[in-house]
Amino acid sequence: MIELLQRRLRAAFMRVEALFNRAFGDRLNPFYQLGAIAFLLFWIIAASGLYLYAFFKTGVADAYASVEALTQGQRWVGGVLRSVHRYASDAMVLTMLLHMLRHFAFDRFRGWRWFSWATGIALIWLVYVSGINGYMLPWDKLAQFVIVASFEALDWLPTFGGTLMRNFVYATSVNDRLFSLLAFMHIGVPLLVLLLMWVHVQRVPKANTNPARPIRVGLLLTLLVMALVQPVASQGGAADLAVDPGPLSLDWFFLAVFPLLYRWPLGQVWLLLAAATALLALLPWLPPRWRRGGVAREFHMSIHGGPATGAAPGGDVQVVVRAGETLLDAGLRQGLALPFECRNGGCGVCLCSVLQGKVDLGPYQPSALPPARRAAGQALMCCATAQSDVAIEVERFGAPAPVAALVHVGRVERLERLAADVMRIVVTLPGGRPIAYTPGQYINIVLDDGQRRAFSFANAPRAGGSFDLHVRRIPGGRFTGRVFDAMKVGDELRFEGPYGDFTLRESERPILFVAGATGFAPVKSIVEDAFRRGLRRPMWLYCGVRRPEDLYMSELAGGWQREHDNFHFVPVVSHAGPGDVWAGRRGLVHEAMLADFPDMSGYEVYVCGSVQMVDAAVPAFIGHGLGEDLCFSDVFMPSGPRSAPRPA
Repeated sequence: MIELLQRRLRAAFMRVEALFNRAFGDRLNPFYQLGAIAFLLFWIIAASGLYLYAFFKTGVADAYASVEALTQGQRWVGGVLRSVHRYASDAMVLTMLLHMLRHFAFDRFRGWRWFSWATGIALIWLVYVSGINGYMLPWDKLAQFVIVASFEALDWLPTFGGTLMRNFVYATSVNDRLFSLLAFMHIGVPLLVLLLMWVHVQRVPKANTNPARPIRVGLLLTLLVMALVQPVASQGGAADLAVDPGPLSLDWFFLAVFPLLYRWPLGQVWLLLAAATALLALLPWLPPRWRRGGVAREFHMSIHGGPATGAAPGGDVQVVVRAGETLLDAGLRQGLALPFECRNGGCGVCLCSVLQGKVDLGPYQPSALPPARRAAGQALMCCATAQSDVAIEVERFGAPAPVAALVHVGRVERLERLAADVMRIVVTLPGGRPIAYTPGQYINIVLDDGQRRAFSFANAPRAGGSFDLHVRRIPGGRFTGRVFDAMKVGDELRFEGPYGDFTLRESERPILFVAGATGFAPVKSIVEDAFRRGLRRPMWLYCGVRRPEDLYMSELAGGWQREHDNFHFVPVVSHAGPGDVWAGRRGLVHEAMLADFPDMSGYEVYVCGSVQMVDAAVPAFIGHGLGEDLCFSDVFMPSGPRSAPRPA
């Protein structure tokens, strides 16, 4: 039953997260940053609460009046902050519940994770206590209802035995000491929440407690808009214990259980809460999973790829992987500099090659681990769990993360339309200084909000330091739309890089290039550099496009063929229309290559283009004799960060 529920929830999360990835990119997918968003909401609640507390008066006669003075007398400060305080509190409850539900769906609460799960349950209870306590302070009719209902429920417990409600028999029984106690609780409980939040993340290696800047800005703006559109106000006037509070509008995020206090016997309500808490606390051990000897199995993982903490340069690092622990968590827990970003199988940054052993790939987005990479024995470290002792290879093991790279500022020197939807941008750096890169590498264009768009160098390094980019227009694309509609000579471009290893390997093998659309750009830089260096290795370039008008710079490639007897150019059109004048090859570009090279053993292949093209081409090439270690691919993504190229 539990596993069935998990499967259905996991499938729902995967579908929703895929939609968010397409809309915002994996770096800005809020489902990948729920824990960090909860931390941000806590600080928003704390900051707004401190301001409100500075003007709040803790007295029976003054509490309601001080809150009204804040709400009405400071409408654009106190009133807005009161609403932000309320909506951020609701959002924190929703975020924490989603965070817990997601960990349940993906079965990330068992084994060594039980501690984080248990502290998460305690955190939710403390947040509820703090929120309910907050509703008592304004001393309006809603506060009267919450206080009386809460104290009646507490009085049912044997500890209190009816002593609490004596304070509410008469209006004169409520005094200023009660409000001092309530105010003290509203400071003390959040401090406990903060402490427990810190404890909660201690067993999560390199836990993220700060969401991406666009998410921070978007969340703050959303809370402000909600505060302005639907401001929070007191309900029903000041509290009066002699009068029934009457109809009230409840906050269902915090007060959902309160109607049950008057519909069910109090014993049943407490039993429900206790049973729900106990069930959540016991979930890591349900259903019981018996292990031989009563001890969870541990495996050993060998990581190869480069120098890192605890490893000699170029050597292996040995890591212990606990049962159910992802390969990434195991490495990070032991201080290794492994590449990662989303940690949820959405970005592909933590790609590795499984050299030995068996792993469970876990749930992931197909765009992050295409079938071609999976067939080549690759996995995502953030999702994969060891099923035996394993050995993996991580290409960027120990390398600096791209986010820490130096940001360059270049200027647009020239804009040239190469096709209806392809623009050439010539970029120069200040003073004509060059940027060192290897043909086939790429840069990340940094947008104003911190998002990045990846584009390959489209020329071999040249004197003067300028370089070319080929930008294809994407419908609705932020950066590509700007390139075609608003960019002009002299504009600044901020970028990081160079990155990537889609570069020519040194050997004597003949080379086959497959380029889809603007996948021609990195191939062009590689071929130009090969000509300049006088390489005599045989080269074939197959360029695939949908329509003849999409084929750009074919005259240049044709000129290479005429000038260099070791170079051959084959353009292929897949969807030529009835009115198109096209006498060349038709069909899918990789099928055209296979028709010419049915036996690909002994060749070196470089594939660059869309995910769909690479996913179709690479397994087909390997199936026709191409060695897996001789096929190199660079996948072009329509938006968001691009996975580092790797052998496929």
